[in-house]
Parts: sequence; structure tokens; C-alpha cells
Amino acid sequence: MTDVAETTRASRLGSVLEARHSGWSAPLVLWLASRAFSTLLLGSLYWVATAAGWPFASYRRDPSFFTFSGSWDASFYRIIAERGYPTAIPVDDAGHVLPNAWAFLPVFPWLARTVAPVVGGSFWVVGVLVATLAGAGACMMLYRVVRAVRGDRAARWATALFAFGPTGFLLQVAYAESLFLLLLFAALLALVRRRYWWIAPLGIVAAFTKPGVLALAVALAVHLVVRWVQDGRGFRWRERVVVVVSGLLVATAGLAWPVIASAVTGRPDAYLDTELSWWVGFVGRQHFAPLTPWFTMAGTWLGPAGIVLVLVVLAAAVWFWCRRDVRAVGTDVWSFTAAYVLYLVAVFLPQQSLPRLLMPTAPLLGSDVFVGTRRRAVAWLVVGMCLQPVAVVLLWFLGYP
Repeated sequence: MTDVAETTRASRLGSVLEARHSGWSAPLVLWLASRAFSTLLLGSLYWVATAAGWPFASYRRDPSFFTFSGSWDASFYRIIAERGYPTAIPVDDAGHVLPNAWAFLPVFPWLARTVAPVVGGSFWVVGVLVATLAGAGACMMLYRVVRAVRGDRAARWATALFAFGPTGFLLQVAYAESLFLLLLFAALLALVRRRYWWIAPLGIVAAFTKPGVLALAVALAVHLVVRWVQDGRGFRWRERVVVVVSGLLVATAGLAWPVIASAVTGRPDAYLDTELSWWVGFVGRQHFAPLTPWFTMAGTWLGPAGIVLVLVVLAAAVWFWCRRDVRAVGTDVWSFTAAYVLYLVAVFLPQQSLPRLLMPTAPLLGSDVFVGTRRRAVAWLVVGMCLQPVAVVLLWFLGYP
């Protein structure tokens, strides 16, 4: 019955998505509808868990819907907002670095701290408010990016798949995800529209919100080469200089946080050691080497078969990005998303956070792979809506995304 209900809702939503709307109303309507859906899922699980006395991540801290929406990594954002970063890296008795706030970037908690006196309430309330409003902005920016490269219809469907998808609930919990996506999609829109002066400030702020903006610097480099070859004299020198400078500034900002962490704590590799402290529960203590984490994870848990599995996944990813209908999203979106996934392969240990970390690739939802026909788009929408309650239970309640 649940699947039938989801299909009926998705079909009705599909009719709305095929209708014409203004450039701002469509993403806002989709954001509002998706927030009602995600809030219902989160609220239902919170009510059931509280009524049954089931413990959850924030249960010991005045259990409420807002603390429930501020579980897991949000506790570190609260620490940063209220106490800042530690000047000494915490270690265990053997001298190994323990998980700490340096793994998280400052823009989201500092913004929450700035907004708190204006709206009142604890970090949990303010964090959810900031994240939810940023989620609205992320939906609008995603819509405008896809519309710029694929048109109105694809933009509406891509926004729906993004907002109602398995990780759609993360657009309203006290994580930095929605704010990062807002900044990232806005910078990508500026690149697509060739408004180069906006890219550096947006990219720099994004660099101190979540890791991953190095992919934007790569997209700028690809854009520079492609436009230089295609436009020739039409690509003015002033524009070329702005693109180069923007790319360098974004890349510098993307690499700055480890340097800052080391300077403040006086410990070389403070940020890297902090990140590796989260690996211990999955693969034990490891030394970091680029492009090895996926193989390390798969080899630890599955042995040689895991290595083969990673190679198959990577080959499938290459095949996917080489498809003509994927390349149809345009060079800027294509190069950014490909570079971002390469970044994840290079530095990230794949575990339950992977679906969340793939959210910046959402502009690909505007490709014909997902929205080529109405039937295909509705099918993907149904799948996403059916998987979101599963993700809420498995990731938000039983684990951490």
C-alpha cells in the first residue's frame, strides 16, 4: 500500500512538474512539498522512538524534535558554535588523535551563532532553521543551473528528484550540507552563465563550509581551456585573467584548512590525523595515500573480491560519465561532477556517509538518464520517495550519514 501511495503522489507531482511555472515558484513549491514529506518522516520516527523509549543520538540531551534533527555530526557544529576549536588536539593514552571539531569547517556553526541572538533558541533550533532555509536556496540554485543547461522541464524534474530523493531529509537537519550545496550550486551557476567575478567569493566561502571545492577549481581550468579553444578572440583577456585568478583563489581556499589547523594547534597534520581518527572503526589505523581509501576499505572487508568490486564500480563510473546523454549537461557541469567524484575516490573512505557526500553531483539529475521521458522521471521519483524513509531509519536513526 505504501508503494501504491507513493506512486499516486509521484504521478500527481509529475502532472504539476509538466506544467509551466515561473523561474522561482517551481523550486520553492518543490522545496515546500519536499519539506512536508521529509518532516513527516523524521517526525514520525522521532515520535515512535520517543514513545517506545528507544535511545537515539541526541536522546540524553533534552530529547525534542530539534535535538533529534541535530544528531550525530551536528554535535560538533554545536561545539564549534558555542566553544570554538580546541587549541590542543585530543589524544588517547597511546597518543593517537581522537575525533574532534577540527574535522568540521566553521561557516555553518558561525552563521548559526550569528543568527541565534536574532531568532532566539538553542543551537539545535537555529541550526535546523539555517539548514532548512539554505536547503530552499540550494533547490533554487540547482533549478537555475539545470535550466541554464537543459531547460525548464529538466530543471523541475531534477529539483524534484533532488529534494524528494533518499538523502532529501538532510536539507533540513543541522548539518552544513544544504549551505554548502547552496554556495556550490550558486558558484556553478555563475560559471555556466560566465559571471566569473562571483565564482571566487562563493567558492571561498564554500571552501570553509565543507570540503570539496577543489572540484570547482578543476571545472574552472577545464572551462578556461575549452572556451579558449572554442571562442578564440571572443574570449577576452580580462575574462581569462578573472577565470585564472578565481581558480587559484578557490584552489588555495580549498587547501587552506589543514594549514590553519596545524598553525592553531601547533601539530603538523592536525587535520589529516583528525580525519583518519574516524577511519579506525572501519579499517583500523592507517597512513593516508591518495587514491587508496576505496581499495583499503574494500580489501579490509571483502579481501581480493573487494578490490575487484572497486575496479568494477570505477569502470561503471567512467562509462556513466562518458555517456552522450550525461555529457549533454554541458562541459561545466560535466567537468565539475566528474572532478568531484574523482576527489571522493582520491581522499574519502567509502562508508555510510557516501550518499550524503554525493549530493553535489545533483545537477546530473537533469540528464536524460533520469528525466528523458515523463515515465522515467516519475519512476526515479517513486524510487527516491520510497528510499528516503529507509535512509532516515538506517542512516539517521541507526547510524550516521
